Amino acid sequence: MKNKFLGNSVPLVIGILIAVNTLVSYIGFNNLSFFNRYKFDIAHLGSKNYYRYLSSAFLHVSWMHLFFNMYTLYLFGYAVVQSLGVERFLVVYFGSLIAGNLFAAVYHRKAAHYAAVGASGAVTGIVFSTILLYPALELYLFFIPLPIPGFAFAAGYVAYSLYGMKKQNDSIGHTAHLGGALSGVVVSLAFEPGLFIEAKQTLLYLMITTLGVGFWLFRQR
Repeated sequence: MKNKFLGNSVPLVIGILIAVNTLVSYIGFNNLSFFNRYKFDIAHLGSKNYYRYLSSAFLHVSWMHLFFNMYTLYLFGYAVVQSLGVERFLVVYFGSLIAGNLFAAVYHRKAAHYAAVGASGAVTGIVFSTILLYPALELYLFFIPLPIPGFAFAAGYVAYSLYGMKKQNDSIGHTAHLGGALSGVVVSLAFEPGLFIEAKQTLLYLMITTLGVGFWLFRQR
């Protein structure tokens, strides 16, 4: 992806997050015991293991997994820092991180085998916050030569996440992604209530997609 913010320097807070994610992931790549101790794991989310909700977001399964998340954070993080400031950016990031894992814990509570790692929930929250803060933003995907309106991308992403949650036929953490995305929207609205008007088209598409696709996919659950 690319967007109009790429010409700006990376804020220090984003650089620190990328550095910490890289360091912790590198340790996990080379130390399976460390990886297993700090990953998100339904079977081990007891009262003494709540730290996994946070620690798992700094682990990744591969360099490609890490690169994709950190590159996305690099692309979109500046916009949120610029609009909300460093402190509120961190609230969006860590709020989406925790919300994504909490949603996954509830949704997969009966699946003792479920485990996950990665900053995707947090990063998705930043992406959705950016889309909300900049309603006219257009995104360019690597494999699509035409610009995609932010609201269309957001609606499509929600639909894809809901489909992935229902089918559960891949290794992607769709629940954490969706939880993080919705958290990014909610926190951004809490900080900037004016977005209810300024980003009403995006919010309308998200509401219709979430309710419509969610009902269609899960009506037989």
